[in-house]
Amino acid sequence: METPDNAAEPTGPTGPTGPTGPTGPAESTESTESTEGTGHTGIAAQDWATASAEPQYRAAVVDLLGALAYGELAAFERLAEDAKLAPTLGDKAELAKMASAEFHHFERLRDRLSAIDAEPTGAMEPFAQALDDFHRQTAPSDWLEGLVKAYVGDSIASDFYREVAARLDSDTRALVLAVLDDTGHGNFAVEKVRAAIEADPRVGGRLALWARRLMGEALSQAQRVVAERDALSTMLVGGVADGFDLAAVGEMFTRITKAHTQRMAALGLAA
Repeated sequence: METPDNAAEPTGPTGPTGPTGPTGPAESTESTESTEGTGHTGIAAQDWATASAEPQYRAAVVDLLGALAYGELAAFERLAEDAKLAPTLGDKAELAKMASAEFHHFERLRDRLSAIDAEPTGAMEPFAQALDDFHRQTAPSDWLEGLVKAYVGDSIASDFYREVAARLDSDTRALVLAVLDDTGHGNFAVEKVRAAIEADPRVGGRLALWARRLMGEALSQAQRVVAERDALSTMLVGGVADGFDLAAVGEMFTRITKAHTQRMAALGLAA
């Protein structure tokens, strides 16, 4: 999964972030540093060994890592499929490289789940249906729709996980931020989509409608996943980790929506 790009830099509790058009390793470092500098309290100020003594928190982290791991695995599969639609050999190679990076992220999450005595497949299974439904309902019809889907969908997920990361123990937070690191897809998508719109402005209207649909489906699935997992939802509203209440959750989704609007502008599309 990718870090956001400079085209959209909402400032939330985790510090400066943006949509999934990454700027590279320097931004990843900045995001981690801004998170570390926010004066954490409670569980967010603890390491995993201390925080995991709370059973509900441990369950929430297993859920979170399971959801993120399946998301990375699905991203790998999707990029591999998108490569088949690539118009040039160079584009195909770029997507293959990105797919490899996503699989490496998946491996890190899988290994972490094993290290904390959680069975990786069991941790991922509760989230497979929702993510599979999302990908089935938003199957792209061509190369450009695939690029927009990866840019918009992955960015929304990255924004969400970065918000949550600020409330995690230091060890889990570092891992989550690391696997949100740049795979290069964001800048690649922006370049290709903007070039296509310049060549044929009519493409812009179709892709704008597509991106709005993706936004709605992504938020719907995210809310569904959270609602179905008690430990995860409790963590988000402040029952386990510090600093999140119901109002803050609403503000979080407002920031994610704002980032989407800025992301659309980076693509040259109307939100």
